Amino acid sequence: MASATSSFLFSSPTFTLPSSPISSHPRLSLSSSIFTSYSCSNYSSFLSSSFSVSSSFLLDSKISRHSSLSSFTVSASAEKKKVLIINTNSGGHAVIGFYFAKELLSSGHEVTVLTVGEESSDKMKKPPFNRFSEIVSSGGETVWGNPADVGKVVGGVAFDVVLDNNGKDLDTVRPVVDWAKSAGVKQFLYISSAGIYKQTDEPPHVEGDAVKADASHVAVEKYIADVFSSWAVFRPQYMIGSGNNKDCEEWFFDRIVRDRPVPIPGSGMQLTNISHVRDLSSMLTSSVEDPTAASGKIFNCVSDRAVTLDGMAKLCAQAAGRSVKIVHYNPKDVGVDAKKAFPFRNMHFYAEPRTAKEILGWSSSTNLPEDLKERFVEYVKIGRDKKPIKFETDDKILEALQVVVPV
Repeated sequence: MASATSSFLFSSPTFTLPSSPISSHPRLSLSSSIFTSYSCSNYSSFLSSSFSVSSSFLLDSKISRHSSLSSFTVSASAEKKKVLIINTNSGGHAVIGFYFAKELLSSGHEVTVLTVGEESSDKMKKPPFNRFSEIVSSGGETVWGNPADVGKVVGGVAFDVVLDNNGKDLDTVRPVVDWAKSAGVKQFLYISSAGIYKQTDEPPHVEGDAVKADASHVAVEKYIADVFSSWAVFRPQYMIGSGNNKDCEEWFFDRIVRDRPVPIPGSGMQLTNISHVRDLSSMLTSSVEDPTAASGKIFNCVSDRAVTLDGMAKLCAQAAGRSVKIVHYNPKDVGVDAKKAFPFRNMHFYAEPRTAKEILGWSSSTNLPEDLKERFVEYVKIGRDKKPIKFETDDKILEALQVVVPV
């Protein structure tokens, strides 16, 4: 990998899976030499020439960029399932259900997507909802309603699997869990959040790390585990992908294409994890196709590489074919709330997908440099590069730093 990229992308090589429990694995510290970028040729030397799967397994057509597998065999085909996706109508998680539905359908499963609210609402005019025709044209069904009345909305149809990609608290999710149990659903999946982990001096977050007891998702996770014998929880972080309606890379593109400085809080060396949503959907699909392996597990639903905040700005600039001027600031000194001024957390916030790799045999296909190029093409295609945008908070930061903005 070119040195320009290795300065801000971090990964660890994949070795033969150990037989020891996950909890016994050493944690990667930021000072460890394992945070190094490898060339494709060096990476391939770590990998075996074949990979065999004895149980049902999702064969993804996109092999990870770190893999060099000369043969890949599957000895058992996955049972086809009827899957119900309870999908949120807002926030960044809606795109997870969209991609998951499409991947399940492409693998031969039956899918119904129940989206919160009404089909005629203004929210449905935005991505990914305005692309639900792609689900229908692939054989899926889309319905709208209140998840608390899920039984009435789906009209008594039986399902093997339910994914709740909506509720953030027990009051919202409990009715879905209770209905699913009474309706004979065999497997229950839940989209939680990596944000429930307590801060740590030893990043990355791994499954089993301490969580915030007062986080609403925690009570939901516990309730699902108490009710269902076959369940799995997925904790995502930030994501990119076509159809996402929450700004991630767009925040950087907005400034880069207008030749504006990109204000980043702190040093810019904070590590985070940004995954393409196809990684999340492939992990979910793997759990559907191998429910025994996934049962009772919590998965960090993320890619396997970290990126620094400065690195994200540089990668977005590369994708746009432009230069970038990064300025750093202390939110308190300039009088702004970093949560409102910047799309990511102003700290190390980085999880690793260890359980999915070791239990499901899953691998990441996220490739930020290439994925961001695709995202920039769509950014220009929808005309956002020409859209008038106000940068009032940015201007306050830059004025405090005495940074001149080109007119």
